Amino acid sequence: MTAPAVLSTDRLELGEGIRWTDGRAVLTDILTGRLLALPDGPGAALDPITRLSCPLGAVAPVEGRPGHWIAAAGTGICHIDPAGRVVWIARPEDGAPVPMRMNDGVADPHGRFWAGSMACEATEDAGSLYRLDRDGRVTRVLRDVSIPNGPAFAADGTSLYLADSARGVIRRYPVDPESGDLGAPEAVAALETGSPDGMTVDIEGCLWTAVWGAGQVRRYRPDGTLDQTVDLPARQPAGLCLGGPDGRTLLVTSAHIGLPDPGPLDGAVFAVRVDVPGAPAAPYRPTAPAAPADRAGTP
Repeated sequence: MTAPAVLSTDRLELGEGIRWTDGRAVLTDILTGRLLALPDGPGAALDPITRLSCPLGAVAPVEGRPGHWIAAAGTGICHIDPAGRVVWIARPEDGAPVPMRMNDGVADPHGRFWAGSMACEATEDAGSLYRLDRDGRVTRVLRDVSIPNGPAFAADGTSLYLADSARGVIRRYPVDPESGDLGAPEAVAALETGSPDGMTVDIEGCLWTAVWGAGQVRRYRPDGTLDQTVDLPARQPAGLCLGGPDGRTLLVTSAHIGLPDPGPLDGAVFAVRVDVPGAPAAPYRPTAPAAPADRAGTP
């Protein structure tokens, strides 16, 4: 494992949602609504892809449609085309009792997209987890989560990892591969310092998580045993993925939001070489046109 390298000159307010796709890394600066790509060299700024007029949590590529994205944004889930035009699939958090926004999101190996919501003021138990199926239907699959982060999936798509960052807990849910229904969760890790944030799973089935507030990334074995810790020169690591040509580059975003005295690397994007690779981001694979705006089912 190498020492962390800084990958651009930018410092992000709330860098999240980093994904390796189509030979490059894309990421979000949530509260500014920006989708960005890593530059070719460390001495350059991040490349802008598009900017929304609302918070942008994370994206997944759309299979077979270069430049098209499914996004966790604003109060729901939308489609973004190469020109930056937005078509809303559903906005299930419109009209919630407290102001809400979408947070992290990812596509699973079966082609569905999953995204969490949270209260803008992190109100306890206000958040939910939503699933966008391949036919365009959006369903709330979990309620009463304060700050959902991840989600991340095992390679075969039969296990979902979800962090409730406010409670410092990472849970694993069995996933029915056909329906996407979730089974009963089990706790994988409970952090005593810092909060679990963005996550990814490597090819050995181990879970990597950024640890907000602790300046670390940690790798957990499937049984919850802490296997590795990577220290970073930024206090608020937020998102991560495994990428690069061989899948062995751990890419980590960070944030300077809320820090009264940000250091020179708070908000930077880092790279660390690791031994075990991961896979590129899974795409969303639609089977039909997107659902009408604000179509959302709740169990």
